[in-house]
Amino acid sequence: MPDVPLTWLGHATFRIDTPGGKRIYVDPWLGNPKCPEGEHEPERIDVIALTHGHDDHVGETVELAKKFSPRVIAMVELRGWLTGQGVAEDMSSAINKGGTVDADGTKFTMTDAKHSSSCQDGSYVGEAAGYVITFENGTTIYIAGDTCVFGDMQLIGRTYRPDVAILPIGGHYTMDPREAAVALELLGVQKCIPAHYGTFGLLAGNPDELRENLRAAGVETEVVSPEPGETVTV
Repeated sequence: MPDVPLTWLGHATFRIDTPGGKRIYVDPWLGNPKCPEGEHEPERIDVIALTHGHDDHVGETVELAKKFSPRVIAMVELRGWLTGQGVAEDMSSAINKGGTVDADGTKFTMTDAKHSSSCQDGSYVGEAAGYVITFENGTTIYIAGDTCVFGDMQLIGRTYRPDVAILPIGGHYTMDPREAAVALELLGVQKCIPAHYGTFGLLAGNPDELRENLRAAGVETEVVSPEPGETVTV
């Protein structure tokens, strides 16, 4: 089966190429300080998936949607706000927690996350969320979004059995490496790709701290920590 190439573009922004040839951007803040200059102007986008309404996650979604006309998947209230900003309306992509949409063979299931969510203008845009993304070849990725650790991550692991978890580890606004290690114990995944760290000084958690906490807890999850712009296969 073909691998799924995943590229970290700094902060919480990821580019994923599906086995079917589609290109997904998750939380496309391409202006973040860690995003490589050559990644600021995408070649194409087929799907955008947003976890919540904060600027460091919505990023350039409005401009990118107008340029590439991708499917934009988001919490129903956030999706409505985007429509008000000129993004083409698509209620089939306006989902809520527990809902699943199929975008050209890739399934996006919205999960819970524990975080706040609003847009820059103060609009209410629903709650923060995560995603379980299931690809045509069966590979399943859990993207936690911005969150602390919470006990129901065990249910996410039990229900969807993800192969890989993308977790925030920076601390301050999200969980830190200690909480992320507990999250991985609950999820039971084989691999973790950390995110939402190193962008600013406040986001001080790092992958080595996560590895240390996992060793101390006896959790054998592999931590794969690409550099911004680096592609790994999952």
